[in-house]
Amino acid sequence: MTVDIDKTAGPADTPPAGPEAIKAIPVRHYGRYVSAVVAIALLGAVVYAFSQGKINWDAIPDYFFDDRVLSGVGKTLLLTALSMAIGIVGGILLAVMRLSKNPVTSAIAWFYIWFFRGTPVLVQLIVWFNLGLVFEYINLGPVYRDEWSDFMTPFLTALLGLGLNEAAYMAEICRAGLLAVDEGQTEAAHALGMSHAKTLRRIVIPQAMRVIVPPTGNEVINMLKTTSLVSVVQYSELLRVAQDIGQTSGAPAEMLFLAAAWYLLLTSVFSVGQYYLERYYARGSSRQLPPTPWQKIKKNVLSLSSRKGVTA
Repeated sequence: MTVDIDKTAGPADTPPAGPEAIKAIPVRHYGRYVSAVVAIALLGAVVYAFSQGKINWDAIPDYFFDDRVLSGVGKTLLLTALSMAIGIVGGILLAVMRLSKNPVTSAIAWFYIWFFRGTPVLVQLIVWFNLGLVFEYINLGPVYRDEWSDFMTPFLTALLGLGLNEAAYMAEICRAGLLAVDEGQTEAAHALGMSHAKTLRRIVIPQAMRVIVPPTGNEVINMLKTTSLVSVVQYSELLRVAQDIGQTSGAPAEMLFLAAAWYLLLTSVFSVGQYYLERYYARGSSRQLPPTPWQKIKKNVLSLSSRKGVTA
């Protein structure tokens, strides 16, 4: 008798039972939910308090594009640009002087930075405005001669007060950027026969810009807000104009909110420009540049559309 054995079936042919799928249960962060609810509640309370206050919010859009306000905005931007130009140029010169091997120029730069960083900019503005008590006339020979009170106008007072003060801060920023460049770059340039000035202009400063640009962008935004201090020397920038309109219109608080809205708008625009400028100078140091806001939005929109296509 023969027994037929089915060779096609057997325990060896049955697939082994695999491990069970692990169900990952996300950790619940209840503290985040509580803090979010508390933050939203506080924000709602602040908004409700302002909505119930005795503030005529309709006055803000009525004067937002007033000719006087726009003139104040233009003067604020002009003062910001010129003061930062003085600050940047002066800061570069002071940084080079501070790093110089000449003890006299290095000491002068150190004293300048020490003095202007150690005194408030508001005090400096008032001192510039009242220097007529010391110098009754300004005499430059055949070039120019006039009384100090006529020479030192509110605009010139604001420009000198802000620009010279900013130069002290920019000097430290530029000095940090110059020190961040490896000394071998300077030695290699000198070995090729480059002068010290040409080495700074073509080798050191372009590489230092990657370190200098981010804090300089912050200084520009800070300068835009610091221009509000020049109202004490009777220069008609944004805050001064808003205060004048508030006194004549009977809405002083509303005009302060209007000035705050303009400052927020301008600083937001400057922040976007700062982001793209930093991104430009990061090309040589980052293998992959960070995405721009438009690229982030485009990526999120495409990801949402692809998910909808999969679910459909």
